[in-house]
Amino acid sequence: MNMEILDRPDTQRPLVSAGRCMVVIPCLNEVDHIGDLIDQLIEPAEQLGMRIVVADGGSTDGTRATVREISAREPRVVLLENPRRLQSAALNLALTEFGHEVDYLIRLDAHGGYPDDYCEKLLEEARETGADSIVVSMVTTGFGPFQKATAAAQNSKLGNGGSPHRDGAPGHWTDHGHHALMRVEAFRAVGGYDQTFSHNEDAELDHRLTAAGYRIWMTDKTFMTYYPRATARALFRQYLGYGRGRAKNVLKHGTLLKPRQALPLLVLPAVAGVSLAVLSALALVPAALWVIACLGYGAWMGIRQRDPYGPLAGVSAMIMHLAWSTGFWLEYLKALKQRAWDQRGAPAS
Repeated sequence: MNMEILDRPDTQRPLVSAGRCMVVIPCLNEVDHIGDLIDQLIEPAEQLGMRIVVADGGSTDGTRATVREISAREPRVVLLENPRRLQSAALNLALTEFGHEVDYLIRLDAHGGYPDDYCEKLLEEARETGADSIVVSMVTTGFGPFQKATAAAQNSKLGNGGSPHRDGAPGHWTDHGHHALMRVEAFRAVGGYDQTFSHNEDAELDHRLTAAGYRIWMTDKTFMTYYPRATARALFRQYLGYGRGRAKNVLKHGTLLKPRQALPLLVLPAVAGVSLAVLSALALVPAALWVIACLGYGAWMGIRQRDPYGPLAGVSAMIMHLAWSTGFWLEYLKALKQRAWDQRGAPAS
């Protein structure tokens, strides 16, 4: 995992008071959002004594210039270059550079929305529960028609399968959730994020945290607002990556998929099976049932919730299902092929 940098001995570092914290914002081309997010954080950062680290993966849209401008007048704000570009690398790098100063880190997404007291609530929960990691629920919202439809899908069981960190469940101990706050000691102890993961790195880290006996608390005291991808192509690419990341988790740790994760795996085989319709019309049945279920659920959402974007949510859900299933199978079959070649002593092409 190339995580030796996180294990620098702290014997030469000054001790810090309990509760010291820093905010880390991995970003890439977020000029439309990064300034407002940092401005929102300045006051709580001063109140809580937090450093704000923006780990930029090589933005070309003016993001870095915006951060530098803010940093010039706000010394708590630091721009950190992240040459590996991945979010996992951004968090690891920030901990390497500044982790000796703090007990906790808070991870924020540049393209997300947060209550003004978000950081304060997370720290309160960490102190009250003694958790090593605090995770939060996500409320998804959108602006344009496609984004609103995707938000409706992601806020429903059709799109999230009943995931607790999507449903806003009451506070409870869990094995995974959307990362918000982590105790630096626990993060370091398990080696930080695995930088070979471009997606699903949070679930992979959570697996190692719980396996090592660390505890994860799903808070109901605060939440984040997530803005989904605004185009079908971007949404497909995102969920393709999620599927690949989940497959890598299964391959690395031998974990079993939960039912809500296993069901979408059937989508790609069902769609691929349509090509066999020339042999038998029955080959159309699995894909047809999936399409009917998605569009029907979307229509039901539109009627029950009086949401005009409900019917379109079924289309967004179909994109997510197909992309996730495709990504999983591509990564899983690639790994099986590589293992077969390794046994023969030759590299897979």
